[in-house]
Amino acid sequence: MGVLRDHPELALFLCLSAGYLLGKLRVGPITLGGICGTLIVALLLGAWTKVVISDDVKTIFFAIFIFSLGYLAGPQFFANLNRKSLRFFTLCLIEVVCVVGIALGLAKAFDLDVGTAAGILAGAATESAVVGTATEAIGKLSDLTQQQITEYQGHVATAYTVCYLFGLVTIVIYTSQIMPMLLRINLRDASRALWEKMRGSGGGLEPDEREALPGMVGRTFLVTLADGATVSQVERQNGSRVTVEAVKRGTKVLTPPPPDFELTLSDLVLMVGRRSNIIDAGRHVGPETPAIPGLDTPLATTQVSLTDKAAAGKSIDTLTKEHPEFSSGGVYVTDVLRNEQHLPATPETVVQRGDVLTLVGARSGLGKLAAKVGATVKNDATDFIYLGLGIVCGSLIGQISVKFGGVPMSLGTGGGCLVSGLLFGWFRSRTQTFGAFPPQAATTLKDMGLAIFIACTGLVSGPQAWPLLKEYGALLPFAGIAMVLVPATISLIVGRKLLNIEKPLLIGAIAGQQCSTPAITSVTQVAQSSVPMLGYTITYTLSNFLLPLTGPLLVGVLGA
Repeated sequence: MGVLRDHPELALFLCLSAGYLLGKLRVGPITLGGICGTLIVALLLGAWTKVVISDDVKTIFFAIFIFSLGYLAGPQFFANLNRKSLRFFTLCLIEVVCVVGIALGLAKAFDLDVGTAAGILAGAATESAVVGTATEAIGKLSDLTQQQITEYQGHVATAYTVCYLFGLVTIVIYTSQIMPMLLRINLRDASRALWEKMRGSGGGLEPDEREALPGMVGRTFLVTLADGATVSQVERQNGSRVTVEAVKRGTKVLTPPPPDFELTLSDLVLMVGRRSNIIDAGRHVGPETPAIPGLDTPLATTQVSLTDKAAAGKSIDTLTKEHPEFSSGGVYVTDVLRNEQHLPATPETVVQRGDVLTLVGARSGLGKLAAKVGATVKNDATDFIYLGLGIVCGSLIGQISVKFGGVPMSLGTGGGCLVSGLLFGWFRSRTQTFGAFPPQAATTLKDMGLAIFIACTGLVSGPQAWPLLKEYGALLPFAGIAMVLVPATISLIVGRKLLNIEKPLLIGAIAGQQCSTPAITSVTQVAQSSVPMLGYTITYTLSNFLLPLTGPLLVGVLGA
């Protein structure tokens, strides 16, 4: 115990390792998760050892976490600020109004201190970021002594832990098991039907899966039917949707052959394109042959951010017709990435500015086309200039204080970094040629920043945990359940009766308004489909911005 007290870094990383181990324990569809597990271990270890952690450590890592969170959510957040997504925004407003209203009501009815009320809000809403924004806001209340500030900040962590456990179990069971029964649907069948209606095809692939029949293929054919036709005639015969990449005549190989090159009997032709188009083209050329040594030609792959304003809002088919470089250079769009979501690269897919297109084709053709429609994506290493500047701007935004009805309100470092993260992430997505912050790196910093902040909070708050549990033991579980059921039920009714949201999307959206990853995981397992994720991503992004701001709001109102 003395070693941990003298070396707080040991206690800190012990909380992380033991907490994430505890978070892996599963009871049915329920897992605590690493963050809640870390907080439980930190509270117990803090009560036993009374380890002292500098507040600066918490502030720094929380700033890293909240900026990374905003950076990842920024592109999708601003993309969802449109009329089509307005109905999902309504669900997030229901969540915010309900949890703040219930927290204020409980605080008045049971004479709760500001820390306990904020912890109830954070835990019942299962939003860990509220712990940070509320804790920071409590530290800025001018009419509290330092002892009271420490005590109330400890209450935030304890109340959060208890309410989180009950809130987590409630939202998982409610969305995955009870809501389908209330809506009178089989979630699996409804999700499949909606997916077929929206896409006309099956679901997506898991991260470790690959297509057994990839859309983009190369095939070799023996010329029997196309005798006397030129290369350009063969390509035009299929609407320029295939390209002749190489021709082998005897021992001579032409790569690529000129457009006016005339094919003769027994030539071997390598054609590249989408499978359906290649099959059609083969009917006009001759029988398919096995791969021919020496006839294969390498194709390059590059990711291009679409920056051409004239291309925005057009289908891939229209784009390829307007840019002859696609057909002449043998370049194909094989994937469309929009806000970290992969879209099918079909001819009917409409692209938007900021989309990342994966282009495959000859290297010379790729370079010319990429320069016309956008810019090559640079996302191989973190741009620490951009990252550091973003956190600096966020910290400065957080220092701005505005009075509402005599109550001083400020975003604090957490809220300010969240706003700057959203803006910096969105601005980066416009071109993707600067400010690189790879998703894997951003996710690692986000998770590590929050985990260390939670561990620091738990270690400091441990001594205040038991007295609070003795005083409000029965209230905390009740609050955790009520603050999930009330907004979720209202959203369920409003979503169906007034907003007419499709049932699988509505269930996913309610999990998203609660920012509950375990809930959407359970929902998609029941649905055996990723369709509910389409509703989840919209509300999750919006709630990730709105809910952290409820911490300073609640503290400001109660503190006044």
